[in-house]
This record gives sequence, C-alpha cells and structure tokens, in this order.
Amino acid sequence: MSSTHKNLSKFEGSEVPSAARYKFGIVWAEWNHEITHELKEGALGFLRSKDAREKNITIRTVPGAYELTLGAQYLLEKQKVDAVIVLGCVIQGETKHFDFICEAVANGITQLNIKFGKPVIFGVLTPNNMQQAIDRAGGKHGNKGEEAAATAIKMLALRDSFTKK
Repeated sequence: MSSTHKNLSKFEGSEVPSAARYKFGIVWAEWNHEITHELKEGALGFLRSKDAREKNITIRTVPGAYELTLGAQYLLEKQKVDAVIVLGCVIQGETKHFDFICEAVANGITQLNIKFGKPVIFGVLTPNNMQQAIDRAGGKHGNKGEEAAATAIKMLALRDSFTKK
C-alpha cells in the first residue's frame, strides 16, 4: 500500500521475471486522460523492460472506468491473452457516484479473475483529488501502471509454478 514515504514502483521482495513468453491485454479508460495515459505508458514501459514483445500486447480504450470490466471481458474472449491489465482513474467528487463506480469496477474485475481463471489486474486509481492521482501516475508515489504490469507478470509466474515438475 502506498504511503507518503513509499514509491511502489520500486519493487521489493521477489524479482519480476521475464515477460517474453506471455501475451497481455491492456484496457484503459479515456476519462481522466491526463492520468490514465500515464498509467498506460507506465504499464507498457514496464512490460517492454521485461522483454514483452510488441506483437504480444493488445491495447484497447474504453470511455470511462465503468466500462473497464466489459472491455477486459472482450479482451479475454476475443484475443489470446494470458493476462489483462485494467487502468483507470476515478477521482472523489461531491456525490456518491465515486462509490458506485469504484465498487462496480472492483467487483467486476474480481468476477473476471474468477470466471476466466486468468489474472485481471486492478490498476484503477481512486484518489481524493487530482494531485493524489498525479502522484500515482508517475509522480512521487511512482506509476500504478508499472505496478499493475509487474503484478500481471508475477501472477503469470505464480500460475506457471503450479505446473512445473
């Protein structure tokens, strides 16, 4: 979990393995484009740094955070992907809209993980304000897109660890 003194994009613990053999989907929301574009670029940069092949990365956009779940489902159904990275940003406002969207997306992503048995990584920022979003999209807390990409690779490696003899 991020704190004022921690940059989550600096990974601790087990090393992130190569992504060369995996196929990834990235679905990102256009809403809050200034933030979500940086998240997408962070995820792409991290996948490339771990040797993911360009031809093995499928990217799609959706209008907003609420549509991320269905966009991820389309990738899982229509593309041959091992994992999907879901990126968005919902900034707290004055109404309960924030709560409804965040809960719906989180539940939808959880259901996709279970339904497809593949990692669907929740890279959706839920900050209280724009500055907190900036801090997590390449700012002082790193880039949540990079963290989401690392999580996807690590989950695929975990899956593979159960089939090794």
